[in-house]
Amino acid sequence: MNRRNTEVSPSEDLKAATTGHPEGRVSSNPVHAEEIYSAMFESAPEPMITADSQGSILQVNVEASRLFGYEGDELIGQSVERLMPEFMREIHAKHREAFQGASGFRQMAKGQENFAIRKDGTTFPIDISFSPVSTPNGRLVYLIIRDLSERNAALKVERNLKFERALSGISTMFVNLPVERVDDEVSNGLRLLGETLEIDRANLGQVDPATGDLVITHWWVREGVPPHSQRIVRGFLPWLDQRLMKGLITWAEKPEDLPPEAAHEREYMLSAGAKSSLVVPFRVGGQVIGAMSTDTFRHYHQWDDAIISRVQDISDIFANALSRKRADEALQKAYGEIRQLKERLEQENTYLREEISLQHSHLEIVGDSAAIRTVLKRAEQVAATDSAVLILGETGTGKELIARTIHELSARNKRSMVKINCAALPSTLIESELFGREKGAFTGALAREIGRFELADKSTIFLDEVGEMPLELQSKLLRVLQEGQFERLGSSKTIQADVRVVAATNRDLKAMVKEGRFRQDLFYRLNVFPITIPPLRERAEDIPSLVWHILRDLGKKMGRNVQGVHPDSMQAFQRYSWPGNIRELRNVIERSLILNTGDYFRAELSDLESAHAAKGHALSELESEQLRHILVSTRWRVRGKGGAAEVLGLKPTTLEARLKKLGIQRPV
Repeated sequence: MNRRNTEVSPSEDLKAATTGHPEGRVSSNPVHAEEIYSAMFESAPEPMITADSQGSILQVNVEASRLFGYEGDELIGQSVERLMPEFMREIHAKHREAFQGASGFRQMAKGQENFAIRKDGTTFPIDISFSPVSTPNGRLVYLIIRDLSERNAALKVERNLKFERALSGISTMFVNLPVERVDDEVSNGLRLLGETLEIDRANLGQVDPATGDLVITHWWVREGVPPHSQRIVRGFLPWLDQRLMKGLITWAEKPEDLPPEAAHEREYMLSAGAKSSLVVPFRVGGQVIGAMSTDTFRHYHQWDDAIISRVQDISDIFANALSRKRADEALQKAYGEIRQLKERLEQENTYLREEISLQHSHLEIVGDSAAIRTVLKRAEQVAATDSAVLILGETGTGKELIARTIHELSARNKRSMVKINCAALPSTLIESELFGREKGAFTGALAREIGRFELADKSTIFLDEVGEMPLELQSKLLRVLQEGQFERLGSSKTIQADVRVVAATNRDLKAMVKEGRFRQDLFYRLNVFPITIPPLRERAEDIPSLVWHILRDLGKKMGRNVQGVHPDSMQAFQRYSWPGNIRELRNVIERSLILNTGDYFRAELSDLESAHAAKGHALSELESEQLRHILVSTRWRVRGKGGAAEVLGLKPTTLEARLKKLGIQRPV
């Protein structure tokens, strides 16, 4: 091979470099040594190039010329960069800096995959051995080059076979796979993919339906490789976003392969240090729901059609498994909601059956007095709001009827009003009734039950006799009023409920607050809109209307058709003070209908007169006397049809508790 003319011929520099002496000391004949060196260089079985410290080519042997497709002296005097593809030239510039120090020079290509370019523009992988030498005229370097194309082709075949085996293993892995193991096996599959293809990072991301962002849910990274960001905001990589939404596969063997419109994507690869990348979108039901991506950082990776096709197959396997998992989760959630709905409906049915068993007369509020018109007007005013209502009044004045009127006039009337009598239950059971319980929350809790507040969600709860609520429960009731939150007994899970509260009491709550028996803050919460129902003695003008209304209602139930009311009875009714109010009036009328079977209603005036004479007695004594009358008329039967509980419109348990409290027992 011809060599360019220089002041000092390359062979002389090379001879000095190999002998350590300008004279060579290989042979006493310098010309003979030069010829030997040239012959060895030209006939070397591997491509060899000699370059100076500036990267100019000094010598090229026959094998190197053949490898790069050049003839004769075409490369002599050219820069070695002519033999490098564009993307390798930045690396060469770093090598030239390292060339100034021998120790650094020996590390130039460590861990670096190299490529060369032929005269016809084709690139191919190479391996380079560097041998730096010092001469009196500067530093030179020998480059021994090996074409790795055949070796890489063999490795590619081997890798493809290994990849096919991995694909088969991944496919088998997901056959009949339980959904609870899907996440772990997807991560294992990504690891297997990365190790088989010799890539450095594999990720699987799913599209967030709310934002369109790609959220990385599964990943694998080789040790020392930075993990991917957990969320790629939509629009951050606009060109890639568009391709993903169209379901197009995107790959780059090097950042420079990306088109001009992918400037953001190219900058992202370069800033991350990624050399090659592959992004495969996956669909479920024709819709793109995510993508799988792989990246290399140590070397450039060639993505051929066969590998891309297989990666897409793996992506589809993962997508189907995750879709099945999501469908199963949605199904389990739906089952849970159905179970909760079923449980709620069962509780509502139980509650409604209990309400029906009480045989509420559902009387309309009867009366035309100024006092009752004021009550009804206030009920109408507050019904359209969600404000708490406190109904005040003596026993038997119809507080529950007013509560039902408020509920029926409200926007919550599509669901039944839920009632609980705070005086009818032991203090140990009120919390369970109000807030529900989990199975095993206490001895005897054999099943989970939802409470009245949960049952009243989107409806109204009526807390009758709220003044009887134990002090320790009042704070929990206050929390429900303030935040709409509570927990079932035996559970730490917080339940949210949208409930409108209507409370009623015959107690003086202000006095109870002063005595420390009722929380002041709870009183203020309940007393947002108070309604006071006047006792029957203060609206005697309503008694005739009430008597006829009760007679018609009871007459239907008893098969009686009352034609008239004796004037003496009506006058006695209007003179009487009715300490038991409408409830007492109804009971007296019902007892009189039982005792007098004619079509003309007549009350036992002696009963009313004795009751009137006992006006100064304590209310409990009057109540005891009244209850005894009812029990005698029902032959001391409390429960069942025609029993005292049915006559009084009370729950049997409530009546039994009251009888026990008053010490009323059946005569032996």
